[in-house]
Amino acid sequence: MPTAAPIISSVQKLVLYETRARYFLVGSNHAETKYRVLKIDRTEPKDLVIIDDKHVYTQQEVRELLGRLDLGNRTKMGQKGSSGLFRAVSAFGVVGFVRFLEGYYIILITKRRKMADIGGHAIYKIEDTNMIYIPNDSVRVTHPDEARYLRIFQNVDLSSNFYFSYSYDLSHSLQYNLTVLRMPLEMLKTETAQTRQESFDIFEDEGLITQGGSGVFGICSEPYMKYVWNGELLDIIKNTVHRDWLLYIIHGFCGQSKLLIYGRPVYVTLIARRSSKFAGTRFLKRGANCEGDVANEVETEQILCDASVMSFTAGSYSSYVQVRGSVPLYWSQDISTMMPKPPITLDQADPFAHIAALHFDQMLQRFGSPIIILNLVKEREKRKHERILSEELVAAVAYLNQFLPPEHSIVYIPWDMAKYTKSKLCNVLDRLNVLAESLVKKTGFFVNRPDSYCSILRPDEKWNELGGCVVPTGRLQTGVLRTNCVDCLDRTNTAQFMVGKCALAYQLYSLGLIDKPNLQFDTDAVRLFEELYEDHGDTLSLQYGGSQLVHRVKTYRKIAPWTQHSKDIMQTLSRYYSNAFSDADRQDSINLFLGVFHPTEGKPHLWELPTDFYLHHKNTMKLSQTRRSYTDWLTPGVINHLPLPYDEVTCVENRKKLIVKKFHKYEEEIDIHSEFFRPYELSSFDDTFCLAMTSSARDFMPKNVGIDPSPFTVRKPDETGKSVLGNKSNREETVLQRKTAASAPPPPNEEAVSSSSEDDSGTDREDEGSVSQRSTPVKMTDAGDSTKVTENLVQPMKDVYGINLSDVPSEEDLSVYTRFVQLGQHQHRQDKSNQQYCSKHLDGVIKLTHISSFSQDNIYEVQPPRVDRKSTEIFQAHIQASKGIMQALGKEDISMYREYIRNRYM
Repeated sequence: MPTAAPIISSVQKLVLYETRARYFLVGSNHAETKYRVLKIDRTEPKDLVIIDDKHVYTQQEVRELLGRLDLGNRTKMGQKGSSGLFRAVSAFGVVGFVRFLEGYYIILITKRRKMADIGGHAIYKIEDTNMIYIPNDSVRVTHPDEARYLRIFQNVDLSSNFYFSYSYDLSHSLQYNLTVLRMPLEMLKTETAQTRQESFDIFEDEGLITQGGSGVFGICSEPYMKYVWNGELLDIIKNTVHRDWLLYIIHGFCGQSKLLIYGRPVYVTLIARRSSKFAGTRFLKRGANCEGDVANEVETEQILCDASVMSFTAGSYSSYVQVRGSVPLYWSQDISTMMPKPPITLDQADPFAHIAALHFDQMLQRFGSPIIILNLVKEREKRKHERILSEELVAAVAYLNQFLPPEHSIVYIPWDMAKYTKSKLCNVLDRLNVLAESLVKKTGFFVNRPDSYCSILRPDEKWNELGGCVVPTGRLQTGVLRTNCVDCLDRTNTAQFMVGKCALAYQLYSLGLIDKPNLQFDTDAVRLFEELYEDHGDTLSLQYGGSQLVHRVKTYRKIAPWTQHSKDIMQTLSRYYSNAFSDADRQDSINLFLGVFHPTEGKPHLWELPTDFYLHHKNTMKLSQTRRSYTDWLTPGVINHLPLPYDEVTCVENRKKLIVKKFHKYEEEIDIHSEFFRPYELSSFDDTFCLAMTSSARDFMPKNVGIDPSPFTVRKPDETGKSVLGNKSNREETVLQRKTAASAPPPPNEEAVSSSSEDDSGTDREDEGSVSQRSTPVKMTDAGDSTKVTENLVQPMKDVYGINLSDVPSEEDLSVYTRFVQLGQHQHRQDKSNQQYCSKHLDGVIKLTHISSFSQDNIYEVQPPRVDRKSTEIFQAHIQASKGIMQALGKEDISMYREYIRNRYM
């Protein structure tokens, strides 16, 4: 058993019950063995009164409590016709509480969908929410502007790219979450002594003593509030209710695909966390605010895990993090001119790089050193436009590096991507690939296992040059790559894909899945990764720019079809329309949702404000009492631990951010095995997430017979699982090739396809009974046409089997085969007549003496295994138990039984 494990929230299913005076929110774990109850007062018109007794109820106790509440709230005592307790809604979590000008609302998650799985920890996407007004109608004080605020608030679509998890901290990286679990045992014991349990357990002390060292430390860390989007909505109840009620959500992107390497499943996960600080739309949020938070700041993490082993302690996991964000300066673009590219203006002079210092101080504290800036803006322009930002950023970095040690200085790399794209002499992605190699080597990546022995036997030159920090348990990423252009959308996404592709090769190599840290285009693995990154880029572009990506990876590879140019024009027009007409309303919604603006009686309304500048720049309203040093601009203590990130260092300040509690090893709060497999409920293959996710073998590998199944083999552009059935001739050819192979029969549930291809129709035909949305239908030929195509079915042996089989074996092969038969006959027990017959005819071939360490173990016979003593005793005890003779239980059995009784009935 591991010494530490993440704490799983015990509030995963919620039911809201309603009476005239109160709401009762009943939450339970997934197994419905533990319950908690929140009491929400409905008689206060403008205040929020919540009571949490922090008691853990059993199922029987909750039923009795709800029965008493129902009986006590009926209009007439003993009346059976009318109920006093109504079931209002079922939910999966609380987003938070919000108030405008009247009373409070509660926001509940009513639908969810599983999007990814990391080490057995499920990540869900919010599909639907319900916003319920808390005060009773009899005490409600109406306001004429309440409905307008409600519409503005609901413009933030919570069903669009908001994610949460009950057991995995999405606001932190995988490296942070696993580093916390590897804290020294002595420190965990110290933290446990300071943390008191909140409920009385009659078996607690006795169970921990009898189990000895079998207890497990449950760890729960504080979220990184920069990437939490409902922090303001939960702030009012954070200090009142139990932590299991607090469900923190992130905004951005989450996608997961399965890479099958000769049947070995490897999950590739992409998680993007959008910052909630200085958040907004494209032209309305540029540069940075007074606290160093930049616009369109997104932290992208790619996680690679061997899905054959689920546990964080025993499994193999690797991750790589990179960041995008606007240039950290005071700059903006005036959109009142109605120009596609408004001029860039620097709003404030910052000679001491105060804003950039705050921004890079945050990054050094979270990621360590080195911080690498990859600036993709244009360097050569006829009219000075983007170059304004480059010149100012170079000056800021040069100033800040004066006060940093040379080994931890900020690395600035200007790379005019537009210039290389227009050049006909070089391929922009080839140049970017060389750059990506050097960038990944400087920061390294995270992996939770030591270097494999094969990399020691056959060391690779590129592997030995890899940076980062090597620890006994694996490798740590130190530092981060920060990529930016003007919008941080199209060019940035392509550059991040190339860097991620290079890092993916190192991650696969570190897990022992490839022999060299190198991946080529047009392989199934890279195509799968490219599709993930395109979905990632489209989602982030829609959130910030109002349209999908205009320039994609295929555009820069110059292999995009001619139809892509018309799509690019439409995306450009869509982005321009969104920026000109709808971004202002979206910005108001974001400001209201994140709590940047609080409606107040007697003050101007949100739609009456000429600008939101002062809302995001708090120093415009009041002067700061303390002024940061112009030279010593780092937070104290950060520089002492570089290149390691200060947030992951074991120190007193970081220990205060953790909640450590000791559990029994069978406790549901730390049992990720039961949480993932759920043995107490009936599972269906149709609902199994791992079967429905995108798979390289099903969606990208060609369906041709005799094809190399390796996902690292370079394919032709038309050899993919998606395009091989793109037209009628290809479909018929594929069916013929499938019928040729006798060893590979066609799939059992193949259906006729009458619709056109994806490129022709633009839509995919989905089968409701299919597990995967990306399964490829196969057209079956009629039985009457089989005679017409028989001649074409015969293919050369080399195409089918890979070798040529001659009609007659050679004499040498016959001699080898005869010797093998002779060897088997000497080892196998035969009748004397057969032995005499063989010796008479095969005396001149070969004579071998049987030499073996095993008396009866060969290719024909296997010696039965011996049963050990412990297994024999277990079997005998089972026989005795069937006769009514029971043996005494051991300490571990007693502890397990008590744990079961406590969870089930107490």
